[in-house]
Formats: sequence, structure tokens, C-alpha cells
Amino acid sequence: MFRYAADRLPVLFVLAFSFLDFTVYFLVNNIWWLFAYLLLMIIPRGLICAWNHHHQHTPTFFSKPLNRLLEFFYALHTGATTNLWVLHHVLGHHRNFLDQSQDESGWQRKNGEAMNPLEYTLMIAGTAYFRGFKVGKKFERVQREFLLYTLLTFVGLVLLCWFRFIPAILVFVVPMVISLLFTSWVTFDHHSGLDADDQFQASYNNTNRIFNIVTGNLGYHTAHHFHQGLHWSKLPELHAEIKHLIPAELMRDAVFVMSEA
Repeated sequence: MFRYAADRLPVLFVLAFSFLDFTVYFLVNNIWWLFAYLLLMIIPRGLICAWNHHHQHTPTFFSKPLNRLLEFFYALHTGATTNLWVLHHVLGHHRNFLDQSQDESGWQRKNGEAMNPLEYTLMIAGTAYFRGFKVGKKFERVQREFLLYTLLTFVGLVLLCWFRFIPAILVFVVPMVISLLFTSWVTFDHHSGLDADDQFQASYNNTNRIFNIVTGNLGYHTAHHFHQGLHWSKLPELHAEIKHLIPAELMRDAVFVMSEA
């Protein structure tokens, strides 16, 4: 069922929080408890965004229906529906990250100056679906699935709101927006300020053990770009092979990296 055994625990983590979401949605009526739950779940959902990213690169299951079902739960946590990041990130950013005039996650303004974190966050999150759709013009099958499952997710949200409006807004809708903004914000630190033609000089890396445990080795970002189809569990080994090519100033060791202007 699983392509890689290493995905079992992350999927259990995601589904456990999905079960918790629906339990709160059905059983909790007090708006202040719902609001407290929204705040409490910001960080767990932020971590789920990293695992959704990995799934978009390497689907978790051999079964396509299981992947689509998992992506529905990912969408409710992260605000990113099926194939959004496949188009925007995998087929867009990964192909264009060395060219700021084309990069779907570009950190430069048109005049060549670097955006600040807030500007970048609002730009990337606000245009994510439009940019994904544009990339999809070159990949029609992927785009069709993107549009279909985005529509189905929207219908699901409408039904959830129709049945229990306030819980649906605070447990699903608002967190989806926050997670999309959070995803955009944390990606600012991956490449910002690195206008390079050499892929080994175009990404920051974070080798902190705790950071890489909770994000699925996302800190080995140069390795991820060097071989984007490689499963997240194998990135440390690839990083060890290529780290001599990465400038020392692009290496970090921090549990949490704060975006700076």
C-alpha cells in the first residue's frame, strides 16, 4: 500500500489530526473553545504542510484513490488542494528557481530588489492557485485533476458550512487560509537573496536534527532541488554526498528559522 514504509508514521499523524478536527467540528459548540482550538492547531498544521509538500513530489500510496483521499485531508489542513503544489511547486518552482523572472515562488520584485517576508508571503499565497493554473496549461492532465479535486474540496467545504457553519469556519476554512499563508512565509527562507546560476549556491540548508525530524528532512534543501524526485527519507544521504559543493554560509543549524527582511 505504502510506497515507502517511512511514510506510515506521518500519515498516521495527519489522519489523527483529521479525526480530531472532525470530532471538534461535530461536538464542540462554544465559539471560544473553537477559537482556542484554531490557535492551538496552527503549529501542527504548519508541520502537516511540509508532509503535504513531500506527498506532492512522491505520492504516498501506490493506489491513486488512496492518494486522492489523503489529499482531501491534506487540503483541509493546508489549504492546498490536489495537484496545486505539483503544478506551482514541482512543475513550476523547481524548474525555474534559478530564474527570478520565471520562478513561481520568486522572491525578487520586478526591479530586482528582494521582497520583505510579509510582501513575499502575501504575494505567493495570494497568487498560488492562479499560478498553479497557469503552469497547468502545459500539463493538461495534471491541470484537469487539479480543477476537479479543487471543485470537490470546495463542495465538501460548502456542505460542512451548511451543516455546522461556525465550527466549519473555525475548524476548516480559516485554518486553511492560515496554513497557505504559513507555507508561503516559511518558504521565504529557502532561497531569498540567493540570485545564483549554480544550484549549489541557490538554497539555504538547515541540518538541525529536530527541524528535519518534524519537517521530513526539508532542511536538506539543496539535495531536494538536486534530486527533487528523491523520497524525503533519503535526503540526508544525498546531502552527505554533495555538501562539499555547498558554500558554508548557506548551512544553518536551527530548530526554527525566523524570516527576516
